[in-house]
Amino acid sequence: MDQAKTRGPYAKTAARRAEIVRAARDSFAEHGYAKASLRDIAERAGITHAGLLHHFHNKDELLAEVLADRDSEEWRRGLDEVERPDQLGPYLAGLIRHHQKAPELMRLWIELAAAASRPDHPAHGYFVERYDRSRVQFVDGFPDEAARSRLREGLSPESAAILFQAVLNGLQLQWVLDQDLDIVGPVTDFARLLFDQDGTADAG
Repeated sequence: MDQAKTRGPYAKTAARRAEIVRAARDSFAEHGYAKASLRDIAERAGITHAGLLHHFHNKDELLAEVLADRDSEEWRRGLDEVERPDQLGPYLAGLIRHHQKAPELMRLWIELAAAASRPDHPAHGYFVERYDRSRVQFVDGFPDEAARSRLREGLSPESAAILFQAVLNGLQLQWVLDQDLDIVGPVTDFARLLFDQDGTADAG
């Protein structure tokens, strides 16, 4: 009983923070970061402004949490949906389409990632760890020579991982600048370019 009581407040705090993050995500997507207010976010979450400030000190902190939450969500989805090279293209196409439904969040992610390139930025450590984790996950998908042979000849998993991140991020940057641009086609083309077609077919 004592253990359950101890866990209670922590569980409630985590649930409340999750509600606030969801509310902030909706507010940022609807109004943009500059126009979204903490009072609007608090109202959406069903708490007072003071109650929100108990969990998050400012809007910058909330934005970082919203984007980290989105990353975690997509990380889990990627692990579930991509088990073979031929599944990467359709997954990336779906991910791009999902991001395009909330262009403001895509724009905010790009802006925060650029700002976090400064070592003294509060989100610097998070982005360094995020990119490193993404590269490791990609490379771990090629644990032996048979798996590596699916990549284009001469392309290492390490190089492919870096290219993967660069293309995905670069295409989204181009799209927020010109939302008439088709980036779904190019990202699926890129996925095909990474892999040897015979190896991909055999993997299916």
